[in-house]
Amino acid sequence: MDHDGCPAGYDRPSTEHLQNQKNAKPDVTKNLTELRSFGSPPSAVSNVTAAVMVLMAPGGKIPKDRSWKAAKAAMARVDGFLDSLIKFDKENIHENCLKALQPYLQDPKFKPEFVTTKSLAAAGLCSWVVNMVRFHAVFCEVQPKRQALSRANAELAAAQDKLASIKAKIARLNENLRKLTAKFEKATSDKLKCQQEAEATACTIALANRLVGGLASENVRWAEAVKNFKQQQSTLCGDVLLITAFISYLGYFTKKYRQELLDGIWKPYLHQLKVPIPVTPSLDPLTMLTDDADVAAWQNEGLPADRMSTENATILTNCERWPLMVDPQLQGIKWIKTKYGEDLRVIRIGQKGYLDTMERALAAGELVLIENLEESMDPVLGPLLGRETIKKGRYIKIGDKECDFNPAFRLILHTKLANPHFQPELQAQCTLINFTVTRDGLEDQLLAAVVNMERPDLEELKSNLTKQQNGFKITLKTLEDNLLSRLSSASGNFLGDTALVENLEITKQTAAEIEEKVQESKVTETKINEAREHYRPAAARASLLYFIMSDLHAIHPMYQFSLKAFSVVFQKAIERAPPDESLPQRLLNLIDSITFSVFQYTTRGLFECDKLTYTAQVTFQILLMSKEINTVELDFLLRYPAQTRVTSPVEFLSNHSWGGIKALSSMEEFRNLDRDIEGSAKRWKKFVESECPEKEKFPQEWKNKSALQRLCILRAVRPDRMSYAVRDFVEEKLGSKYVAGRSLDFATTFEESGPATPVFFILSPGVDPLKDVEKQGKKLGYTFNNRNFHNVSLGQGQEVVAEQALDLAAKEGHWVILQNIHLVAKWLSSLEKKLEQHSEGSHQDFRVFISAEPAPSPESHIIPQGILENSIKITSEAPTGMHANLHKALDNFNQDTLEMCTRENEFKSILFALCYFHAAVAERRKFGPQGWNRSYPFNTGDLTISVNVLYNYLEASTKVPYDDLRYLFGEIMYGGHITDDWDRRLCKTYLEEFIKPEMLEGEFLLAPGFPLPGNLDYNGYHQYIDDALPPESPYLYGLHPNAEIGFLTQTSEKLFRTMLEMQPRDTSVGEGGVGTRDETVKALLEEMLEKLMDEFNIAELMAKVEERTPYAVVAFQECERMNILTSEIKRSLKELDLGLKGELTMTSDMENLQNALFLDTVPESWIKRAYPSTASLGTWFADLLTRIKELEAWTGDFSLPSTVWLAGFFNPQSFLTAIMQSTARKNKWPLDKMTLQCDVTKKNREDFASPPREGAYVHGLFMEGARWDAQAGIIAEARLKELTPAMPVIFIKAIPADKQDIRSTYRCPVYKTRQRGPTYVWTFNLKTRENPSKWVLAGVALLLQI
Repeated sequence: MDHDGCPAGYDRPSTEHLQNQKNAKPDVTKNLTELRSFGSPPSAVSNVTAAVMVLMAPGGKIPKDRSWKAAKAAMARVDGFLDSLIKFDKENIHENCLKALQPYLQDPKFKPEFVTTKSLAAAGLCSWVVNMVRFHAVFCEVQPKRQALSRANAELAAAQDKLASIKAKIARLNENLRKLTAKFEKATSDKLKCQQEAEATACTIALANRLVGGLASENVRWAEAVKNFKQQQSTLCGDVLLITAFISYLGYFTKKYRQELLDGIWKPYLHQLKVPIPVTPSLDPLTMLTDDADVAAWQNEGLPADRMSTENATILTNCERWPLMVDPQLQGIKWIKTKYGEDLRVIRIGQKGYLDTMERALAAGELVLIENLEESMDPVLGPLLGRETIKKGRYIKIGDKECDFNPAFRLILHTKLANPHFQPELQAQCTLINFTVTRDGLEDQLLAAVVNMERPDLEELKSNLTKQQNGFKITLKTLEDNLLSRLSSASGNFLGDTALVENLEITKQTAAEIEEKVQESKVTETKINEAREHYRPAAARASLLYFIMSDLHAIHPMYQFSLKAFSVVFQKAIERAPPDESLPQRLLNLIDSITFSVFQYTTRGLFECDKLTYTAQVTFQILLMSKEINTVELDFLLRYPAQTRVTSPVEFLSNHSWGGIKALSSMEEFRNLDRDIEGSAKRWKKFVESECPEKEKFPQEWKNKSALQRLCILRAVRPDRMSYAVRDFVEEKLGSKYVAGRSLDFATTFEESGPATPVFFILSPGVDPLKDVEKQGKKLGYTFNNRNFHNVSLGQGQEVVAEQALDLAAKEGHWVILQNIHLVAKWLSSLEKKLEQHSEGSHQDFRVFISAEPAPSPESHIIPQGILENSIKITSEAPTGMHANLHKALDNFNQDTLEMCTRENEFKSILFALCYFHAAVAERRKFGPQGWNRSYPFNTGDLTISVNVLYNYLEASTKVPYDDLRYLFGEIMYGGHITDDWDRRLCKTYLEEFIKPEMLEGEFLLAPGFPLPGNLDYNGYHQYIDDALPPESPYLYGLHPNAEIGFLTQTSEKLFRTMLEMQPRDTSVGEGGVGTRDETVKALLEEMLEKLMDEFNIAELMAKVEERTPYAVVAFQECERMNILTSEIKRSLKELDLGLKGELTMTSDMENLQNALFLDTVPESWIKRAYPSTASLGTWFADLLTRIKELEAWTGDFSLPSTVWLAGFFNPQSFLTAIMQSTARKNKWPLDKMTLQCDVTKKNREDFASPPREGAYVHGLFMEGARWDAQAGIIAEARLKELTPAMPVIFIKAIPADKQDIRSTYRCPVYKTRQRGPTYVWTFNLKTRENPSKWVLAGVALLLQI
């Protein structure tokens, strides 16, 4: 049992359960009788009855006899037994009874369920026993609790009585308290009210004092401002007018013109009107349009800090029309993208889906930037540009679609073209803004870059200081605006507005703090600027170099360089400069490193012929910047304004040279130069005629002159040596490394390339630069077999292949070669976009190598600027000189080639002669028109195929078929390139001289002093060239040494002409530049108009002629042509005059004319209507006046002049044909069977008084390549330095073709100018004793003008 007396294993019954048991009668009434009738019951039943007897034992005395018999006796009276069960005192069961019961209760069979099976009455008794025990157990637990409960209830009743009396007492006390509290609160509130009133009054007084005190200091400033505003009332209209004009018109101009227009033209104009419009005298448009805070914010966003950029940003943010930024260096667009960030929609015309983007932006009122515009716009955008809205301004048409137009929409246009020519309507619809970087602006930016690398501490301090000061300005402005808006919006008694006064005090306090910090920062800034200024020379040099570099595109459109690429070179140069403790030395190292790095970067992309131009330009500009040379002297050197119509008093100088000496002598530094040359003619002759005068000492005290002054003198006396002299000048001023012709190896160049920096090979005939790429690729593991090297040769249909290769390579980091991109003009813009797209985010090993041929003329140039300027450009040119070319020709073969033919001797000899022929025809190009009339792309393929043909023919025939071989080589292999008959003759003559039977019979000379070698092996031939080939000279090509002088003179002329055109126009060096330029042009223009005669009156002239002879017809034609030319000259000059006066808008034609007049070249529109000429404008115009005089003399009476100036005709052929016509008419001969015979007389023009009876005397011809021996009457070897000796008068008459004697004659072509080629006029047969082939190879011709 547990401690409660409940049998273990039995559930303790609930109280309700007990109650039930208490009330329940055991269901045994009818069964008891049945029970008693058992004679001998089962043990389970007898156990139950025994348990009942134990439980009911009176006083706890357990009967000993508990047998069935005793039980039966106890149950004798059923009712009585039942009653005793019901009345059983279950609350007081004796302890002994409970103990004695345990064994029964623990018996597993003592369970009503089990007993039921034996006897229902016994089961009821069993149940009763169990429940009684349970009840007793529970009762033992509950009884004490019941007693405790009744005690507690009694106590509770007493306590509640007590509580009721206390609560009544509290209620009375609370009522009293409430009354007292109400009284207290009323007293307190009265007191507070009094206090607040006192405080408010004190506060108002204090605020008033603070306000008065705070604004007192503003009083002076505001009084000043009020005064200014009053003054502005009168000037406001004028100011606004000027500022409106500033925004509308000035954006496209450079800094200098903006200044000039604003201060030099507009303000004075407004001032001198009949009713002057008052304007603030020192008006700065920026102050009215923007403030320091805005400018500061822009600069923090990356706008360059120079004044020009600030003006541009002001115009861009204030203009009403759409702004169009001309931004070749992409500085403006960088700022715009930073400024507007995520809010900016950037598109390009033609880009996929760009119109959809535009449409969405129009509806949403977003800001759109159209970048990289070309000169022509997509017409679809016309209505948008012109803001042609429809339906009350709510819609705008884009194509056929009406799009919603949100007034908040803004558009910014951008082009990276440096000098775009937009349609006039586009200029009207947009505000053009010139974001081109200026030299000063770039200098400041580069100064920041150099200081940043050299003294990062300083630059950071400076940058933080600038940002801090910009921050101050912005803060002050915000505070002041805030204060003023509060003051203006405060109504009634604003003395109560504490925030206002506090704001005022904060403003004052901040202003004071800022003022203090500004003063501090000014001191710091001065110190920083002083330290930074030390580095300015390096930045100035770099800026100068960039502008020279970017001007190179004037020489050749392939020469395009971006500021971005330049900046990289600049930074690397600074890193490469040798360090030094001493600042001045470090600065020199920096300047040298920057100059040389930019020089190397630029020159590797220049053709050989342009390298000296660039180097000289760099040298002269550097010296001009450091004020080491005189601009007047430089101008003389470049322009060479020689005096005309002067005769040289010394035989060693030509009239042209003497004209230069006379012009020089008029300058202070060169006074008496002419006298000295005349006086010491012998010494000067020796100097002038020396082989390399630039290396010699000048005679007399002229040797003490500066290097530039010596150049000026040399320019006059030996123009042919100027290239060498300029090279020496560069070496003297910059150092020998600037003239050494070492080219960088490809591996070095490759290191500078990257995914955004392609390598661009500018091709030359006969050179394959891509071998270098393949070699480098092999070294780094990029090959075709590794599938990471793609080589696409562009042509029809290859564009798709190229695009796929680019996309794959950009992703995987492969190399792509794009060959000959000039063949796919239409695809180039796609390529530009593709390269730009892959320049960001592609694999870092991705590389692009591009090759293209340069266009033959600037007009046909098609390679996009974007591709060129971001690439590393490399020119690869064929070697120069016979030595290099002959080795290169031989390099196409090897020992096996030499041994492959059975007829070894003939094969080797002809092969070597072919190599010499190939080298001669290729290198002859350098002599210009005297070499070849036109330039031909002879290449190594021509040579190798010719050798194959040679092998086949030698193997197939027993005799050497010289004629067949010469025909195949001269007419097909090489002749296939040739388009000019005279060039074809030259090519055939070379072959006739080099390949003939004599070549195998003893010594055979290929050139003077260079015999054809015998039978050698391959290396032997190379050795033979090194040992036996004479030094480079025109003789190696069959030309006279004068050809080189002519070629060198023309090279020098071209060098100076190009440099003159490249001189900066609005440089800060010569501030008076613009005025003098216009004045020069104006003076020239007036002089020309004055000298030009009236036009020929054709009708009047015709009336004078009785018979229209062939000569008269020629005269009329010439007069008509002259009228067309002179009327164009007058028209264009008058138009330009009006343009310069400002009465007409300047057009590009007028601008070109102005440039031509200034640069002393013949304007394009005149050339079109004139005759071919190579002269400068001054000489050309003098020549024009002479031609007009000749025509006037001839048309005076239409009688043929005694000697005709053949060069004076527009069309000399017509005059020569007229000679044949008049003879044919006279003798009645058929014209097509006639020819001209020319006999060279021994007389000059002055010796003739009348024309011949038949034919005509002509004068004014010159011979180039040889001279005419008047005494012997034959062509003779030219004299040295006599380039174009004059011919005596030639008698030309017509004869029947069959009567012509062409024995011992040289068929000499006649050309109008030294350009030859298309200026061909006729062929004259001239007598010669030598073999005509000599004159063919020497390029002998007659010229009408020199």
